Amino acid sequence: MLTKLPRERWDYSMAAHLLNRAGFGGRPSEIEELAAMGLEKAVSRLVDYEQSPEDGSKPDWAKPDPERSERLRASRQAGGEDLRRARQEEARIQRERMVELRGWWLTRMASGRRPLQEKMVLFWHGHFATSVVKVRDAYLMWRQNDLFRSHAMGPWGGLLQAVSTDPAMLIWLDQAQSREEHPNENYARELMELFTLGEGHYSERDVSEAARALTGISLGRGREEYMWRPRLHDAGMKTFLGRSGPLGLQEVIAQILVQPQAARFITAKLWSFFAQQSPSEEWINTLAAEFRSCNMQFRPWLREVFCSEAFYAPGVVRTQVKSPVQLLITAVRQLERGLPSPLAAANAVRLLGQDLFAPPNVKGWDGGLAWMTTNNLLNRHNLAAWLVLGQGILPPAGGRFAGRGLMNAANRLPGPVPVETSKLFSADQCANAEAVVGAMERRFLQAKLSSASLGVIRDYLAARPKMDDHTLLPAVRLFMCTPEYQLI
Repeated sequence: MLTKLPRERWDYSMAAHLLNRAGFGGRPSEIEELAAMGLEKAVSRLVDYEQSPEDGSKPDWAKPDPERSERLRASRQAGGEDLRRARQEEARIQRERMVELRGWWLTRMASGRRPLQEKMVLFWHGHFATSVVKVRDAYLMWRQNDLFRSHAMGPWGGLLQAVSTDPAMLIWLDQAQSREEHPNENYARELMELFTLGEGHYSERDVSEAARALTGISLGRGREEYMWRPRLHDAGMKTFLGRSGPLGLQEVIAQILVQPQAARFITAKLWSFFAQQSPSEEWINTLAAEFRSCNMQFRPWLREVFCSEAFYAPGVVRTQVKSPVQLLITAVRQLERGLPSPLAAANAVRLLGQDLFAPPNVKGWDGGLAWMTTNNLLNRHNLAAWLVLGQGILPPAGGRFAGRGLMNAANRLPGPVPVETSKLFSADQCANAEAVVGAMERRFLQAKLSSASLGVIRDYLAARPKMDDHTLLPAVRLFMCTPEYQLI
């Protein structure tokens, strides 16, 4: 068992830390509510999210389209100009749907009642990094996203089984092309290297044997449904990680999970995501032992982690660089404002380096200090002005699947309307500069600014005789540009 945080240490700042890491932050009133509950009940509020109603909405097009393959097949047969026009139209449809999908997911993060569920979906998206650039089907990307939502807190083996037969993944890592005479090793390799064990914990023989075991996993008509094709499966004897037999997918996953490294690998990555990067070997062993005692179920393990003293240690609190998604969603929640349009919101996080549904490679995003390039820091400052003041436009953002027309349209979008200062400051908090600073620290940081940042904001406020919108809004924007605000 992990050592539990002492009851007397649970307060407003610790509740804010929990909400920041197990969700996307919130208003002072939300933090106060969690603080008043006590540690165990606050953690339960987030972990047992089924207690809160789910937003069951989904994009209208998020369903199989059996006519899609027929349209594409007919255009290929026609060839020439018909084929070119059909491909252009299909690409346009997919671009528009991806814009809607990104906005749909960001909205769930910003205003949904299950923040930890969406945070877990974001983790799994980076872990099983799959890109629409290759999949080229918005429905399949939505379907994988929803798969992560359904399996977010369940058993590790169940999630691996589901991902291994997910259509988007089958396309992304070429598993749908694997057959007995030509086993494709891409998914078998990444299953061990990136998803479950890490480098150095398997052999090339294990890769080839796993690839043989996974043959027969394929896609059905229209490439939108998993299909088992026994005629393509290699039913011969195989030896994988020391286990021999006519192995298939279930046996491969089961053999992976009995390796001690399997629990170490995933818990180290989850700890890096929720708490602190580069945990020690001793701490990884502790986390892995706890995970095994939870029968490799994520919900009870996360409950123990979020209640642990280690999760609230000084070296963990406010030491994590906000990802672009975390920055945007935390900001709109703290500012008590709505998200920008789907097109603008998707463009904003892409600009900062996190293009949802299009990670840079099979490893996903590096995270941490990799988010803080010189250009990205400037763009973070521009985003603060855009969200707080409603001023300026965001500079161009790339993205191979963004589409030039959509990208240009997003870059021309004006900022949203300014935030309402009445939601951020009470009359008493506007009494003087020190009260304004204290209110901003409580709302946006849940901690004290450094002396350098505090001096900059005090100097700004001292030059303004009146605490009105013309003073307060630029002060908020300035606060959101401090180094401290880039961390949670």
